[in-house]
Amino acid sequence: MNRPSYMAQALAAAETAAALGEVPVGAVIVEAASGRVLAACGNRVESLADPTAHAEVLAIRAACAALGAPRLPGCDLYVTLEPCALCAAAISFARVRRVYFGAYDPKGGAVDHGPRWFRQPTCLHAPEIIGGLEEQRCGALLRTFFQALR
Repeated sequence: MNRPSYMAQALAAAETAAALGEVPVGAVIVEAASGRVLAACGNRVESLADPTAHAEVLAIRAACAALGAPRLPGCDLYVTLEPCALCAAAISFARVRRVYFGAYDPKGGAVDHGPRWFRQPTCLHAPEIIGGLEEQRCGALLRTFFQALR
């Protein structure tokens, strides 16, 4: 499988989240060496009544459980939206190898916007970052969701 296929899985998780009334963000964690998908999750903040139930955090938890390890140094994360500060911190603590994200988030993002988490001297681990993967599709999903709320 190639990168767009993994992002397609993240988009599918985001669409599932939207169908549940959640902000449509999806995340997939892949074991880089084997290409095995360890986790595919969408946001569940509302349905779990948990402000930390972001797609990235849920995927990190599931991938760690699948591997029986607290860190994911050989894993890549595909997420439909630029991670926020909460998720960037979780990514750093999990030692994710590489992050691919779709839509940029000037308001809530913490990778290329806001605190730029991975560029801070206090950041313990900074993954390689590739932004803008399937950016148009990821952004359109979010725009459609929020337009329907208005």
